Amino acid sequence: FFGLAVGDDFDIAIPLCQPKELRRDVFDVAVIGRLRPGWTLKSASAWLDAISPGIFEATALTGYSTETIETYKRFRLAAYAASDGVSWLRTQYDSSLRLLLAITALVLLIACANLANLMLARASTREHEVAVRLALGASRGRLLRQLVAESALLVAIGTALGIYLAQFLSRILVWSLSTESGSVHLAVETDWRVLLFAAGLASLTCAFFVAAPALRATSTEPVAAMKSRGRGLTGGRERFSMQRLMVVTQIAVSLVLLVGAFLFVRSFRNLMTFDPGMREGGITVVFIDFEQSHVAPGRYEELQRELLDEVRSVPGVLDAATTTFMPLLGGSWSHFIRVGSVDWWSRFAAVSPGYFQTMGIPLLRGRDFNPNDTAASQRVAVVNRTFVRQCLGGADPIGKTLRTKPEPNYPSTVYEIVGVIPDTQYNDLRGASQYPAPGPSCFMMIHSGLAPAIAGVRHRIAEKHPEIVMEFSDFQARIRDGLVRERLMAMLSGFFGLLAALLTMVGLYGVISYIVARRRNEIGIRMALGAQRGQVVSMVMREAGRMLVIGILAGAVLSLVAGRAASSLLFGLKPYDPLTLAAAGVLLAVIAALASFLPARRASRLDPLVALRYE
Repeated sequence: FFGLAVGDDFDIAIPLCQPKELRRDVFDVAVIGRLRPGWTLKSASAWLDAISPGIFEATALTGYSTETIETYKRFRLAAYAASDGVSWLRTQYDSSLRLLLAITALVLLIACANLANLMLARASTREHEVAVRLALGASRGRLLRQLVAESALLVAIGTALGIYLAQFLSRILVWSLSTESGSVHLAVETDWRVLLFAAGLASLTCAFFVAAPALRATSTEPVAAMKSRGRGLTGGRERFSMQRLMVVTQIAVSLVLLVGAFLFVRSFRNLMTFDPGMREGGITVVFIDFEQSHVAPGRYEELQRELLDEVRSVPGVLDAATTTFMPLLGGSWSHFIRVGSVDWWSRFAAVSPGYFQTMGIPLLRGRDFNPNDTAASQRVAVVNRTFVRQCLGGADPIGKTLRTKPEPNYPSTVYEIVGVIPDTQYNDLRGASQYPAPGPSCFMMIHSGLAPAIAGVRHRIAEKHPEIVMEFSDFQARIRDGLVRERLMAMLSGFFGLLAALLTMVGLYGVISYIVARRRNEIGIRMALGAQRGQVVSMVMREAGRMLVIGILAGAVLSLVAGRAASSLLFGLKPYDPLTLAAAGVLLAVIAALASFLPARRASRLDPLVALRYE
């Protein structure tokens, strides 16, 4: 049992009796229960929805702004299956996993098209055999069952291998979600639902790539098939229409997958190389939990100053500062504010003097915080360009004030603006923000270029303050941990894109080889009449080129449609990026050329006399 939070587990369970956890303004407590006989989740949710207005009306807290209280009163309770759990993983990865499911379905479609081409070619080579059997009295139904049984055996072997690999690969996928700062625990065992899904998918796959070849083989007229034996194919290109359609489908779907792969890889690269407006390298993050350290609340600020003085005195430490929220990792404190006549919603973080210098954030106007800025003095704030533009219309902000709206434990407060900094990606790498809410924990950001300095910090704090509970981590590593979803999408979409391209190359090679083999007599006649080897190569390459052009055009249209579904997962790119589309098209063209050249060269080396005597 890992608990009710999917993806998390626990080592120790304690009673839910802590004052902080039972406060009315804490909304992360879940209730678990059992339904009475005759009740369903739907009926329970309907009942909870009906009583919700009375519950939230009776429990509404005073001290919040009117907007917050009205939002609270509109909350509704609902019942969910405990088997699904309460999952932050589902919220974070739901759209990504749905997109990956669609990608795997497209790869399966390409694989099915490959197998369908193989079965069509096999059915064509067995036309004479089938014609003989039909002429000897075999029923078409019996032949159809035989062909389906042969294909079903192939599907069964592939399904069994796929289930075995899925058990192994699913564990690797879960492992890839874990980071240095936290591990993910998921039970990914194979149960009856997985087996039933695999069996159903295998049946659909078998029906998809077996139906057309089996029907084509059993619809052969015995007399016509036996007469065509040995005549060659100097015409009859219509017989290859199904194979061509399959190859065009593969090319179109492969282009969609390659475009998606390029988009996700480039998006991940953009995130990794994006300048957030602050220093990333050489920063060590120290999480300090005052509550677990049993520090009295009145000592928080004093202890922070003592710790900073101790850390700054360690040789090798260049700068150090504290903040209530670690930048770039989604943390901030939200307040409704008023600036003049403008109402706005802003994000806050309390920082110590020297924070901007530690993080390499330049001061554009005004001053930084200093030791004289205390709880007893005039409250001051440093804002960024976005705040100045949106709340002050670009006017000089120095000396102007902003007022927060009251909330429980946080009364309305007036702040004087004393400085301006550039826009930084403080909340995360994807959005803009502004820079108090000191609490029972804080983050200390230490700028040091030497690893031994951090060891010295550990030793110094442990020596001077052994009661302090601390957690050290590298800032850049924490940022990378925040990009797990993007890294996963780039890695898996790239793998599936390359797999699709490889399958398309194999499929195109097989079809061109089959066409060359079936047109052997025609090629022999052309060469006997004076056709040069280069002309034969050109003829075969044109065959592949036509399928390539049609497939790329169809794939480009599909890519534009499919790109909209992935737009929310991209950073710094549009889903219809022309450079990405061109790169995917060029890669497919190279793959098609490689897949077609070998059969074309083999056709150009045919001996006309041997080809004309063939069958």
